[in-house]
Amino acid sequence: MNKRAKTTFIQKLPKAKSNYQRYLPFMPLAIEQLDVSKHEIILSSSHAVAKGVLTGPDQLHISYVHSPIRYAWDLQHQYLREVGLDKGIKSYIARMLLHKIRLWDCRTANGVDHFIANSQFIARRIKKVYGRDADVIYPPVDVNRFELNFNKEDYFFTASRLVPYKRIDLIVEAFSEMPNRKLVVIGDGPEMQKIKSKAKTNIEILGYQPDSVMQEYMRNAKAFVFAAEEDFGIIPVEAQACGTPVIAFGKGGALETIRPLGVDKPTGLFFQKQTVADIIEAVTNFDNDFESFNLHDCRNNAEKFSVERFNNEILNYITDKYESFKLKGTSGVCNI
Repeated sequence: MNKRAKTTFIQKLPKAKSNYQRYLPFMPLAIEQLDVSKHEIILSSSHAVAKGVLTGPDQLHISYVHSPIRYAWDLQHQYLREVGLDKGIKSYIARMLLHKIRLWDCRTANGVDHFIANSQFIARRIKKVYGRDADVIYPPVDVNRFELNFNKEDYFFTASRLVPYKRIDLIVEAFSEMPNRKLVVIGDGPEMQKIKSKAKTNIEILGYQPDSVMQEYMRNAKAFVFAAEEDFGIIPVEAQACGTPVIAFGKGGALETIRPLGVDKPTGLFFQKQTVADIIEAVTNFDNDFESFNLHDCRNNAEKFSVERFNNEILNYITDKYESFKLKGTSGVCNI
């Protein structure tokens, strides 16, 4: 489109790219400084504050919400523990700031005409937090860049940023207690040393790798292991696009992207608690039922989340809402 992206003042602050969380108190102010008054349709893509962009009564604002601000709502206590702000005066200040963020977040929901959620899970969060209904359009996954591999190798695979809520440490602990099963881990992050310290000789931790290397390991793996509670979760869909079944924590978006054992054409299975014992049990069950999984079923399921499908759904949605918006705009005109 040859359009230049406009950023806010936060972009110019020190270490804004790597430590953006520290600037959360300034984000509401920053988003409100973006002038979109010349545009009739506003489509915001929001995982924190983008839905708070200022719009007027003659503008249609559709917000595609990946999640209400995680660390301000139901994940506040977990977030404060992870960053060491669960006690003391700094904790009190952080909680006060998050309280103000929540008030702002609720108020700015009134400026959105239509909410789109990236999963049914997030639609329920939107209803809980904002008291608003949301339509669900699953995000796009570029499944065409992944290829099937008919010759699976005898190892399990996981890939992620190594941050606490991804629970890679839990997966590593579980495989450390299963010395006859190999695990390969790709990813880097602040938990790298902690995770390395838990790994036994059957676990290979490769750190950051180029996408081509990650794809190759994913294609060859007998299963992908996923222990996070995600809003949607792109990477389990990518694994299925490779024909690789997924062993996943049974909460969040994974429930909508994986067909579990017990249904027709399964593409994975779930464990119900984020514990070492539950992961071990799930991996054992997977090995026992390995023949139940078909790589074509995995691929076909992944294609339900394709880029082409997303483009069609989002375009049709915006067109439909805009036509209704224009009708409402003319219905109040009185000709004298």
